[in-house]
Amino acid sequence: MSATRLAVMAAGVLATAHAAPAITSIGPLRRQLFPGLAGIGEPGHVALTFDDGPDPRSTPAFLAALREYEVKATFFLLGRMLKAAPDLGRELAESGHEIAVHGWEHRCMLLRAPAATYDDLARAMESIVQVTGTVPRWYRPPYGVLSSSALRAARRLGLTPVLWTNWGRDWTRAATPASILATLTRDLGGGGTVLLHDSDCTSAPGSWRNTLDALPPLLEGIRDRGLSVGPLRDHGQNAPRQGPRPAPARRRPRTG
Repeated sequence: MSATRLAVMAAGVLATAHAAPAITSIGPLRRQLFPGLAGIGEPGHVALTFDDGPDPRSTPAFLAALREYEVKATFFLLGRMLKAAPDLGRELAESGHEIAVHGWEHRCMLLRAPAATYDDLARAMESIVQVTGTVPRWYRPPYGVLSSSALRAARRLGLTPVLWTNWGRDWTRAATPASILATLTRDLGGGGTVLLHDSDCTSAPGSWRNTLDALPPLLEGIRDRGLSVGPLRDHGQNAPRQGPRPAPARRRPRTG
């Protein structure tokens, strides 16, 4: 067998290994085979999570709505958004919401090399620690697509990956408050983790307004069923708790 063919085969094996964790982006498979990654927790509790903030145009409205219903949530922050709105990030933490890592840039992990992947997560975590004074426990990759490099980086940083059981497809141009609510609650049960977005920075312009309008009936419906709703920290998952340490030093990322 020629050296060229061996190199091609080796590259194929590496690419397959890199992409293999992405299979968990398939919701039904994830819920059945990887319940922890799907965010399945205590049967009497629903975890409420938001991605892509903090966004000064929209996140304050979600803060106000959650305050009115006396509900806390987990916010998966983008580092670049936190850099642009540090005061809002601090307000989220000071209001009692849980802060988690969504990465620095909203880029698919399958398209990033190992060093760039680690740098992305470490940079976001470092910013969260410095700005909010909290050490995050959770990591959710952009688009819900994991890679082997992302899993290794999360492990090095003491982060536990978590996706979701139910989403509202609230980022789409066609979404309405009614469609978001119907999609979210179609099979939402106790122990589920809900994914919504408090920013349209990676979504259809203005889509957050539909999400905001769907939030009150969602919360009321959950409570009418006798379920509690809150952040992942109250969801009964056995994620390792990390001490108050800074994120490890970042390496200069390679191209990828």
